[in-house]
Amino acid sequence: METPATTLAQASLHAFARSLFEHLPRADQRRWAQIYLEGLLNTPGKKSVRRIAAAVSGSPTAPQSLQQFVNASPWDWMPVREKLARWVERRLPLRAMVIDRVILRKRGQHSCGVHRRYLASTGRSVTCQVGVGAFLASDDAALPVNWSLLLPRAWTEDPLRRARARIPDGARAWPFAAHVLELAGQGATGAWPRPLPVVADLEGLSGASAVIGRLDVNEREFVVSVSGKLRIVPGSGRMAHCHVNASFRGPLLPAYRLHERDPGYQVRTEEVVGFGDLGAETVTSCLVHVPGAAPRTYRLLAVRNGAKGRSAQLWLTNMLDTSTEEVLALAGTLSRTARAVRDMEEHVGLLDFEGRSYPGWHHHMTLVSAAYAHRLLSSAPRRQGVHLLPRERMPFAHAAAGP
Repeated sequence: METPATTLAQASLHAFARSLFEHLPRADQRRWAQIYLEGLLNTPGKKSVRRIAAAVSGSPTAPQSLQQFVNASPWDWMPVREKLARWVERRLPLRAMVIDRVILRKRGQHSCGVHRRYLASTGRSVTCQVGVGAFLASDDAALPVNWSLLLPRAWTEDPLRRARARIPDGARAWPFAAHVLELAGQGATGAWPRPLPVVADLEGLSGASAVIGRLDVNEREFVVSVSGKLRIVPGSGRMAHCHVNASFRGPLLPAYRLHERDPGYQVRTEEVVGFGDLGAETVTSCLVHVPGAAPRTYRLLAVRNGAKGRSAQLWLTNMLDTSTEEVLALAGTLSRTARAVRDMEEHVGLLDFEGRSYPGWHHHMTLVSAAYAHRLLSSAPRRQGVHLLPRERMPFAHAAAGP
């Protein structure tokens, strides 16, 4: 027996589905989109096509029809993602667009883009797909609104594999850096929420300096995690328009080494106890140039959490006049994506896609993202007059010098 609360929840989901899928040209596509969305939210256990179909329909042809809609139907997923991004923006006080890798473990060898990959976090190799997600993040949550699929050369250079998986002609074996720039660029267009600072993990990425430069040229604010091997040179206010010297390698830490090399160099050390997800205790920040990026000044922050033997985590940003607290808050949004991925695996069937095609993967990831957003935000009121970022600013140039 349906309760008033159940009826209200169903009405909310139906209205949500209509708003996302109203552009689909056929009534049956709109119907199956809503059914799949409902199934991802309400089917207990694994969200397979067969289990979803059994939960919503007694028809013996329902599994085939649902599989056809997700894996073979030629509907465009980008308008759905754009509408989803706008829907999220109206309900969350957004801080950042976080771009992150997502490892999707697979058992077989036939899903589009599947390959063996070594994971440093576990010390093992796994069979997986690698998705790159663009998450809209607040202080409390991160919700994916756009995706790209990392394709190894074994998939892009094999005509038979390309044909079977229906990989479009424009899809290539782009590195992670190219996916970051593509997703960040789409997030700056008029169809998406207003440009947000980009947060990404570029540590260990060989093309980190090129990504930094491209983001800067495209006038995107960013806070990115970088490796201690990133090449940098000292920068200061008077050096902001000078050419960089690529012969110098960094990072220039600890701070006293900076003073040895340039007595007039600005270094700031701050005590930040138990701050946010980073758990930082000490932050040392300084101005640098990055050879290979744009010829301008960036800010490097070394975050130490106080644990003995642990090296500092390095963050680079072009937000020079933004307070350290706000930069750290932006950096902390990177940790939200892992929690979101775990929730999507557990509650909305992130890993349960059974198709093998490139379009099918994008369809499933789009529908999973919509289901997750509805699950988290369906009861959230529309935001009115909420700023995307705090208005408080503390210009770095006016900060007191460190020791």
